[in-house]
Amino acid sequence: MSRNKRKAEEKAAEIPVEATEETPVENEDMTKVQEELKKLQEDLTKKQQELDDTIRLLQRNQADFENFRRRNNSVRAESYENGRRDAVAELLPSLDDFDRIIANADKADEAWVEGVKLVYRKLNDELKKLGLSEIEADGRFDPNLHNAVLSEQAEGVESETILAVLQKGYKMGDKILRHSMVKVAE
Repeated sequence: MSRNKRKAEEKAAEIPVEATEETPVENEDMTKVQEELKKLQEDLTKKQQELDDTIRLLQRNQADFENFRRRNNSVRAESYENGRRDAVAELLPSLDDFDRIIANADKADEAWVEGVKLVYRKLNDELKKLGLSEIEADGRFDPNLHNAVLSEQAEGVESETILAVLQKGYKMGDKILRHSMVKVAE
């Protein structure tokens, strides 16, 4: 029970109700006072109900806001991760170019080749810091990780064994950025 309601009831209890015979004027005054008291109690009850409704509404709004904040933090973190993955995915063709340059390094000047290898290692290290990892492509073919673009018969090799990697695959965390393109044994 609210404090205001309790005070009103205490004041009502303080009004003496005499068991003696009253004059008609006193009786009318008493009736008016009792009616006014009853009206005040009803108004107080109504105001208390409005206050309780407002408090419930504020509590519900506060809970909704907390849920919104948690959901927004989750979406923001997910958006950030998606942005990182997209940026790294855009750099993968450059990594492929470096792989090809290094594979054909025997035809170039030794100092130039060492410079390219240094740049490649630095780029690779920075991408690893961002969470990039190469998909292993040795052993058994896994359609979740590899894309078989060629197949050939191979003696002494089990079917669906990876024979060669044509293009490396990469992932960040548990998200695949690009599947490894491989040649498999039939």
